[in-house]
Amino acid sequence: MEARSVDDIPRGEGWQYEPKWDGFRCLLSREGTDVTMLSKAGEDLARYFPEVVAAARDLEARRFTLDGELVVPQGKSFSFDALLQRIHPAASRVNKLAADTPALLLAFDLLATAKDNELMTQPLQARRPALEAFARANFAGHPTFRLSPLTTRFATAQKWLAESGGGSDGVIAKRIDLPYQAGNREGMQKIKRHRSADCVIGGFRYATSKAADGRKLVGSLLLGLYDDDGLLHHVGFSSAIKKDEKPALTDRLEPLIAPPGFTGNAPGGPSRWSTERSAEWCPLKPKLVIEVCYDHFSSERFRHGTSILRWRPDKAPRQCTFEQLRQKAADPMKLLA
Repeated sequence: MEARSVDDIPRGEGWQYEPKWDGFRCLLSREGTDVTMLSKAGEDLARYFPEVVAAARDLEARRFTLDGELVVPQGKSFSFDALLQRIHPAASRVNKLAADTPALLLAFDLLATAKDNELMTQPLQARRPALEAFARANFAGHPTFRLSPLTTRFATAQKWLAESGGGSDGVIAKRIDLPYQAGNREGMQKIKRHRSADCVIGGFRYATSKAADGRKLVGSLLLGLYDDDGLLHHVGFSSAIKKDEKPALTDRLEPLIAPPGFTGNAPGGPSRWSTERSAEWCPLKPKLVIEVCYDHFSSERFRHGTSILRWRPDKAPRQCTFEQLRQKAADPMKLLA
C-alpha cells in the first residue's frame, strides 16, 4: 500500500498520523523458520539484512507479516547513507555491515498472524490494535523491532512535520476505515517538509538534446555551498529549467565558464554518486546565486534534485554556506520510546 503526495496534512476524525521514516520500505514475513523481506518493488532484502532475518526468527510468533521501514541508527538520527551502504554484492561485506551498522525495523502495520491470515482485509482501526498487541507480546526489550508511533491529534502531526529531519522527512496520514489496499493511494497520504537554501551555481551541464538550430542548451545547474574554510563544495543539482528560458540562461552562463568551478568536492570526484556523465560539466566563476527548494539534505548532498524558487542577485556568493542547512530535528529514537 503506497501513499499519494499532498501539500497539506488532511484533518478529520477518519485519519491517523505517523512519522514518515526515511528508510527502506519492507514487508517482512515469517512462516516457521522461513523469513522473507521484500522491498516496495518486490526485491529481496533478506540477503542484505541477515541480522533482521535472525531477529525475526527469535520472535515468539512463528507466523506473521509486518509492514514497516528499515532504518540504520547513527547517533541521534537515522542515516540513509549508512542504509544505502548495506546493499552490497559481497556476502563478507554484508556480514560486516550487519555487525557494524545493524538495522531496525519500525513496524507500522500487521497484515497476517497465525490466528488471522486475512488481517489485511480489515480496516486500519482494527489492524492497529492487533499490531500493538503483537508488539507487546514480541517487541518488548528487542534490539531490532520497534513499534512506529501514531497520533490522531492534528497538532501533534503538525509538530512532527515541523521537526522532521534526522530520520523522518514528513508525516504519513492514513484513513482508519479502509483495509490494506495495494495500488490504492487514496487511503494514505504523505506530506514532506520542504525547505529552501541559497546556493552558488558552480557549474552546469548541457542537455543531451539540442535546440532546433543545433545549439547546445543548458540542461541542469550544479549547486555549491561554502564550508568554514572557504571551499565551495558541490552539493546537488537542479534541472527544473523551463524550456523557453534555456536559451537566455545559456547565454548568461557561457561567458562565466572558467575553472575550477568547485574548489572542494566537485562533480566527477570519487563518490557513490559518480556516473559516466559526472565529468561532463562546465565550471563557472562563482558569481550567480539562486534559491532552491529541497526536501532532504544528508552527507553534504541534496538527496534529490531541487526546484528553482528565484534568483538572488542581492545575495553574495560567500554568504551561501552550509550553516543555513543546520536545523534542529527531533530525536527519532525518542519518538519510538
